[in-house]
Amino acid sequence: MWKNIEAAPADSILGLTEAFRNDSNPAKVNLGVGVYKDDAGTTPVLKSVKDAEKILLDKEKTKSYLPISGDPGYGVCVQKLLFGEASEVISSGRAATAHAPGGTGALRVGAELLKKFNTTAKVWISKPTWANHKGIFGAAGFELDEYAYYDASSMSLDFPALVNSLENVPAGDIVLLHACCHNPSGVDLNEEQWSQVVEIAKAKNWIPFLDFAYQGFGAGVNEDRFAVEQFAAAGVDFFVASSFSKNFGLYNERCGAITVISPSREESVVAMSHLKTTVRVLYSNPPAHGGLVAATILSDPALYEQWIGELAEMRQRIVAMRSALVDGLAARGVDRDFSFIKEQRGMFSFSGLNDDIVKWLRDNKAIYVVGGGRINLAGLTTANIDYVCDAIAEAIKA
Repeated sequence: MWKNIEAAPADSILGLTEAFRNDSNPAKVNLGVGVYKDDAGTTPVLKSVKDAEKILLDKEKTKSYLPISGDPGYGVCVQKLLFGEASEVISSGRAATAHAPGGTGALRVGAELLKKFNTTAKVWISKPTWANHKGIFGAAGFELDEYAYYDASSMSLDFPALVNSLENVPAGDIVLLHACCHNPSGVDLNEEQWSQVVEIAKAKNWIPFLDFAYQGFGAGVNEDRFAVEQFAAAGVDFFVASSFSKNFGLYNERCGAITVISPSREESVVAMSHLKTTVRVLYSNPPAHGGLVAATILSDPALYEQWIGELAEMRQRIVAMRSALVDGLAARGVDRDFSFIKEQRGMFSFSGLNDDIVKWLRDNKAIYVVGGGRINLAGLTTANIDYVCDAIAEAIKA
């Protein structure tokens, strides 16, 4: 059946990783892949995760299916992390959470649920955004449009254009927002700007959908949930897709959650019923292990503090690599200001490197960067930072 069908194009990021693996250059550097790496260049298993797995191994009695929405304790832990333990959202019972297979699965479940009741709505995504956002919501049947976000000339947020875009989104449409650590730009809204966006959403009556894949990678677990808290306080209907891939290092466990927040407990009960029917036809029941690991850590005070410390180390390493890159380029006499990279947050940065430089780095130095110049700062290490800085300086001066 495949004789007359063309092969699908490789994923822009995963395809780059495949090319990196096949490269025989011993000095090769992967700055494209979207995973955290430590200074040894490996994606570590956190000590808190290992300790939680030992607990689970000792007490596990069955491999039976989890409920459709996942382990109830997992949902409780997710909500405490999203809203804060003392949040009114939790005490009033107006949030419904389902364990999803990763952040991507959470986004797709939310998309399918929204499409069921908002058949004519359009989904608005930031320009730029994570490439897979278009695929996820497009596959769910949504027409897509873009709202202004990033100003390439100043390497910063174009907030006036963003406001203008959001004020013109029709009521009932869906706006996908990055709660923190915007992917791919690394450029976030500040608290005052978030408050203004919340007011626009409330006045214009569109539906916010927050992609929250990097909680704790920006300023901290509590600080990074500011946007979620503001939308919750506004009393509007909104969605949150969250992930434990990055902040717990549970990448291959596919551990995420979709949370639907409503104005009342009664509406939340209805939302959960339809959340379950949506999950049932997509994958029926979530995978258990990653969610149980996360719930074990989040519900154990000692493991929680251990995890918070490990998360801080990851965040601080990324900040250090941002500074090392900027300072390294300046020390090499590069006639371009890269200081904006220090102001960005999270693993990613729109580096300002154009596609010609990106191609040159790959062809001549085996340094792999996503088209458009997005780099993963966690791909930099103390062992390769000088090599990367030398190569970028050479490419710019060439």
